[in-house]
Order: sequence, then C-alpha cells, then structure tokens
Amino acid sequence: MMSQPSDKDLQRVKQEIENLRKKLDKYSYEYYVLDSPTIGDIEFDELMHSLERLEKEYPQFLSPSSPTQRVGGEVNKDFKQAEHRWPMLSLGNTYSREEIIDFVVRAEQALGVKDLQWVCELKYDGLAISLLYNNGELVRAATRGNGVVGDDVTDNVKTIRSIPLRLQGDDYPQEFEIRGEVIFPHKAFEEFNAQRIANGEEPFANCRNAASGSLKLLDPKQVAKRKLDCMLYFLIGDNIEYNTHYERLTKAKQWGFKTERYMGVANNIHQIMEFIEYWDKERDNLPYDIDGIVIKLNEIKYWDILGATAKSPRWATAFKFKAEQAVSKLSSIEYQVGRTGVITPVANFSPVHLGGTMVKRATLHNADQMMKLDICYGDTLIIEKGGEIIPKIVDTKHDNSLQEKGELERIHFITHCPECGALLVKEQEQAGWYCPNYNHCKPQILGRFQHFISKKAMNIDTLGGEKMRYLLSAGKVTDFSSLYNLKQEDITGVYNDEQANKKISIQEKGAKNIISAIEKSKTVPFERVLFALGIRYVGEVGAKTLARYFENIENIAKATVEELLNVEDIGETIAQSIYSWFRNEENLLQIKKLQAQGLQFAIEKHETKNVLQGKSFVVSGVFSHFTREGIKKAVEDYGGKNVSSLSSKTDFLVCGEKMGGEKLKKAQTLNIKMITEEEFLNMLNV
Repeated sequence: MMSQPSDKDLQRVKQEIENLRKKLDKYSYEYYVLDSPTIGDIEFDELMHSLERLEKEYPQFLSPSSPTQRVGGEVNKDFKQAEHRWPMLSLGNTYSREEIIDFVVRAEQALGVKDLQWVCELKYDGLAISLLYNNGELVRAATRGNGVVGDDVTDNVKTIRSIPLRLQGDDYPQEFEIRGEVIFPHKAFEEFNAQRIANGEEPFANCRNAASGSLKLLDPKQVAKRKLDCMLYFLIGDNIEYNTHYERLTKAKQWGFKTERYMGVANNIHQIMEFIEYWDKERDNLPYDIDGIVIKLNEIKYWDILGATAKSPRWATAFKFKAEQAVSKLSSIEYQVGRTGVITPVANFSPVHLGGTMVKRATLHNADQMMKLDICYGDTLIIEKGGEIIPKIVDTKHDNSLQEKGELERIHFITHCPECGALLVKEQEQAGWYCPNYNHCKPQILGRFQHFISKKAMNIDTLGGEKMRYLLSAGKVTDFSSLYNLKQEDITGVYNDEQANKKISIQEKGAKNIISAIEKSKTVPFERVLFALGIRYVGEVGAKTLARYFENIENIAKATVEELLNVEDIGETIAQSIYSWFRNEENLLQIKKLQAQGLQFAIEKHETKNVLQGKSFVVSGVFSHFTREGIKKAVEDYGGKNVSSLSSKTDFLVCGEKMGGEKLKKAQTLNIKMITEEEFLNMLNV
C-alpha cells in the first residue's frame, strides 16, 4: 500500500508547480507577444511536459490559469481585435517517435477501430492565420492571438498573392474558415535581406521571425514588398459536406487555395514513420522552412468523438524535428551590460553554418549556466538554435591535451563591470549579477534611452536605437529631458557610427519626423511615462497599477515601502526597487526636468472614475456594442479588475451570447452576480 505524501512533500510539489508555471508564462510572453524567444522548443516542451505530469499526479493543484489550460499567448494590441468563431487550438507536439505510436494507439482504442487513416503534412514554420470567407469572398484574416481573440490583419493578408480574394467555382459553403501558415520563402527572404543590407540596415535573422514581423506591420504597402506566401491546411465550418480531411483540402485547392502539396495518407503507424523519416532528411531541399510533421485523423466523423483538451485536439498532433547542431572552437567570452545593469556572458567562436545562417556567437545566459556547462579555455562548443532562431550552447568538450597536462583552465565569471569597472552585485534569488552604477554606466544609459523611446513607452519610434546611440555618443543628448530640446538642424546629416562600423544618415524629412514624434510624446499618458522611466522590475502592468493607485508621481515618490506593498501585485522586491529609485537625487532631478518639458505625470481627471473600484469581473461570450477585450478595457478604465477565472472572490460575470454552459453553472454554484452588457454599461453611467 502506497503511503500518502506528507504536508511538507505536498508543499514542495505545489512550489515546484508554481515555479514551472511562472517560467512557462514568461517564455510564452516572450515567444507569442514580444516575438523574441529566449529558449528553444525542446526546452519549452520539456518544461510543459513536467508541469502536465505534476498536475495530473496532483490534481488538487490544477488551476484554470495554468499554462497547460491555455490555448496560446496574449493578444498583440496594435491591431483591431477579431474574435474567432471557432477557437484556434494549438497542436500537442513531441520529439519522440514512441509518443507518436502511443498517440495513434490511444485513438484506435478510444474509437474501437483498427488501422485508422491518417493524413501526414509538413509543419510550416511561420505565423498561424485564419481566413474567413463569405459567399466566396475573403472578409477577414486574423492571427491566432490567444486562440480566442486575434489581430485583424486583413489588409496585410490581401497583399499575399497566393491567397485568393474571390474563390473559383460555385460549390463552396456560404461561410467557412480556412487556416494555415504565413511563411517567408527562402528566395524572397534572401532578396529582401540583400536589399536591407544595400540600404545599410540590419538583415533579418530567420524566415519565421521575418514572416511574423512582416504581417504585423501597420503599412500594407511595406508588407507587399516582402513577397510572403501562405500554405493552407485546415478547413472548418458548419456546412462542409466532405467526410475526410484529405477530401476537404483537395476541394479547397480547386477553389483556389494553396494547400499542402506534399501531404499523404498513411494507413498505419509504419507509413507515418516512413513519412517522418523521409522529410527529416529532405527538409533542407524545400524552398521554405518546416520544423516537423503534422499527423491528423482523416475521418472527420471521429473528430467530435475524440474531442479536445483545453488547448489541443485529440485527433491531431505534431512530431517536431530536433534542432540542427554545429561544432565550433571557443575563441573568447565577452560580457554585455543591459539597461538594468544585468551582465550577460556571450561566447564567441569560429563561424559555423547553422539553421540557414552563419553564426559566430551565442549567449551563455548567466554565471550559473557557465558553471553548469563547465566551460574552459580551449573548449569545443556544441551549438544549436533554440526553436531554430536563437543560437545557444548546449554542451562543451574539453581539450584532451590540456586536460592530460593538467593545464585545463576554467573560465570564471567576472567580478567587475566590463564597461565602468564597478564591483558587480547579486541579489538573493536572482540568477544574474548586475552593475549597480545605474546613472553613469554607458550601456545602461543607452539601454534606458532605447527603452524610453520604445513603442510601448514614449513611442518615439522614428528615432530608433542606432540614431539614439549616435545622439548620445555625440553629446547631443545627456538625459531624457534633453531629447525635448533637440531641433531639426541638430540631427540632420550623415554621421559615423563607430560601434556599428557604418554611417548613419538623417535626412531633413527624417529629422522633421523625429522632432514631431518627440513633441507628440508629451501627450503619452502617465502610466506609460512611468513605464518609460525604466525603474527596475516595473513593467507595463506594474506601471499601470501604480499610476492608478497613486494617481500622480509625487504620491509615488513619497510612498514608503509599506505603502507600496499595499498596492496589488507589488511584492517586496518591486517595492524596494521603487523606493530606492525615488531616493536617488539624480532621478528626482530628471523627473523635475521632464515635468518642465510638459510630460504627463498624473492621471487625467476623466481617467479617475472609480465606479468599479474594488470589484472583480469575468467577461465571457460575444457582445453587441463591445468586443470582449473592449469590455475588459472598460473594467480597467473605471477602476475594476479583470480576473481569468470564476472563484468565490469574483463579483460579476458579464454574460454575452454563446457563453459556455460550464461557466454559467459555476457562476450559479458560487452565487456570482451575472449581468448583461447593458447592465454593465449602466454601472458605468454611459
């Protein structure tokens, strides 16, 4: 008889689950919102599998907000939001052939059917897209977003010539969606990069990031220049006659869609494995990137029987190819200083070809990772691209001759800042060492300026990082407030950027646009100005919370640590950081200068309506006057709080059409007040 786990063991498991969730939330945000992943697919999937295993073993710790229960990442707010009529689920995936066998066997056992037919397709490496057609015409294109709501990118998608604006024939359903992947073909990608280099711009690192970034450009004319393509692989709708997935895609091709050219029907596991093995070897010969194989049950009648988890269908899965590796000799390690002072070690090595590009450097992340790799002078490095994007070192091999002579020398992390010489410090429970010379370390100053002008802060996007570096090095700006003293003639001309080893040209029109953007930034609301200041640990959400709680900068500046801890989601580390920042005389002087320039350091009066103060809301369903995201924004604007799931602490459930029955039942059980869209608007007095 198995013994029950002790309270101490359960607490340890609970903490392990919470740590995994925090990591996965962070990596998902970087991958899906910032398009800037810091770990590879294999490492991410291993973390997800670990969390899934623990939650299955200890169901008492399962939470609706767990990464295992979500569909995808957060929604990018740059475009009009589009709600998916049918949720865009993500596929479960594996790197194990044994797990593919288990997946097929589970389906056969669940259905009581042997030798099911499976459609094998290439897994394209791009950006997922959903195309809505009505009466044979494209009416909307939307990205996946969080699986429920995505970005409406219709105008950009119309520039992709392989996507039909009007369908051929007359036997298509009145309304349906077809889904696929927007990709950047190798030839078009190389041509576009060549043009960027000719223009003195940085080339894109890989096709996937370029495709994703291109589709999110605000100017469709710029999108059209990039010659994107789209491969379509899934048809969904209420009145589609065809009984198999293969028939649907074959028919879609007749309607004018560019569907899967290399898909095949497999009648057993052996044929699935043959398809996987073939494309694992042949993928480098394709004119675009793939990162695996998708396996879907062909008979559509079985899809509803098997159903889906919260995030993935049980009738489809993906086998992902392992990342390509390369071997190179370590030449040196350099240390980079970020805007918050964190020191990142970077390994330089002999250039190697990896994942379609030449790489010669890779991050070592921090001192702990260097110690884990046991990195020594003379080492041979094993390098791979995490998610086939970011080069990382996964292993090292010591020089045998040095080891035999006893001359092997380990590389130790530095003790002083490589830029200003300050003694590095490390906070408890933080992985990175950082330079405390906040106001006088050049890379930190540049990093903070680049953060200050960024889109989500002051939105002086016409300036850009390279021009900002030049203005600093030339002494044309000395602090944030000096940006607002610049004149057009101060920045017009051609200059040498010694660090990037190239010339920077600022023409008269460009200079005029920069000055205009700087002036316009004076209207940026207080919460974004607070975020722009770059206070350590204060992100977008934290800045918004602080701004609404304290209402102006003076109240934040005089707040004690205890008062800061009273603010929701502000913990000890963040509170101490904010308190220390406002005890720095140079920072206080900077605020006074920015106030004199006319920046916003208080919530505007119309933003201080707090009729929903202290109330929490769950918003569910489809609404007439607002999108779901619009109602959530109104909740925040009027002082309320959005929560992701119903609990005994939830005050209101705002109910729209097509709301799930389970949510309704839970609200009734918990005695949560349910209100309509009209009742919600009445609460706001609008």
